[in-house]
Amino acid sequence: MIPPHHPTFPNSNGRCRIVLTGGPGGGKTTAADLFRREIGDRVVVVPEAATMLFSGGFPRVANDLAARAAQSAIFQVQRGLEDIQAATFPGRILLCDRGTIDGAAYWPGTPSEFFEAQGTTVETELARYDAVIFFETAAAAGLSIEGGNPTRIEDLNTARALDAKLKGIWKAHPRFVFVPHNPSFFKKITFGLATIESIVAQLAAEHRIAASANEPARSVPPEGSGEPHVDS
Repeated sequence: MIPPHHPTFPNSNGRCRIVLTGGPGGGKTTAADLFRREIGDRVVVVPEAATMLFSGGFPRVANDLAARAAQSAIFQVQRGLEDIQAATFPGRILLCDRGTIDGAAYWPGTPSEFFEAQGTTVETELARYDAVIFFETAAAAGLSIEGGNPTRIEDLNTARALDAKLKGIWKAHPRFVFVPHNPSFFKKITFGLATIESIVAQLAAEHRIAASANEPARSVPPEGSGEPHVDS
């Protein structure tokens, strides 16, 4: 269990920053909301930029030029949302509903073209996150992915294809965890929540070890000098 007074993560990327991703209809948004409710204000959920934009009237046009413009806008908004939340709540766990890499799967071209267009690299974007939890889409089992999100327009084949593309990119992260589809959505979400909790505990332990290693050493006077021990 996460301790009631969870340590802060004052590292350069606003740690602890965990991205929840996967194909449409994987349950990531539900998992993020449940985890936030479970441990309260120690978690900040960074909402999915694409949903914010499209539900707010951002145009969605089915041609390559428009798709590139849309994914570039989503990338900038996603990065901005994460950075704002990290700066506003530096000691809290950031759960990101998708990350800056996701647009590469929706880009009408190769992932490398996507990152080049954004002026970044996949390595740079992977380094923004401490862990990646990938929720496999229910479409993998041929199940409906309708979940009350009016901006979701993908059919099952498209959802499966996006799931595969996203996994192919995100799995390069050194702390990538796969949450497979389960016929029981309750069991899948329970497994996902346990995974999030475990990763947060691991990151907290690593932070404590790093903080301890960086503490200044004590100076010890020569034996018999009569000088008191003082902190350096």
